[in-house]
Amino acid sequence: MRKHTGGKKLKAVVEDFPDAFIEQELELETPFDLLGCYQSCSPAQRGNTKGGRKEDTIYLYRRPILDMWADGNEDLTRLINRVILHEIGTHFGFTQDDIDMYEEDMFGATVSNSGAG
Repeated sequence: MRKHTGGKKLKAVVEDFPDAFIEQELELETPFDLLGCYQSCSPAQRGNTKGGRKEDTIYLYRRPILDMWADGNEDLTRLINRVILHEIGTHFGFTQDDIDMYEEDMFGATVSNSGAG
């Protein structure tokens, strides 16, 4: 994955739920429908020193992740890693097959897509 990010830093933020803008933009039925979100800033924003250096950010939504974990039998760390992988992969245009391949490399077995992202 590092080759796809160009060595850039990625900020991770944990929030309880997606904000109202994300809910509306993605047309979520409930805030529990989204586990994570990758937000990228433009190259111009990255170089903006007046307003502080902006970074690409991955948001993890704590309550939806915990609900999915409580309803299933997957290890919480593994679930979080899957959400992160899915968000980064989707951002860089990976297909679901590509993401499954990375999951297999990370976890040793293909995990069915159970809504990560």
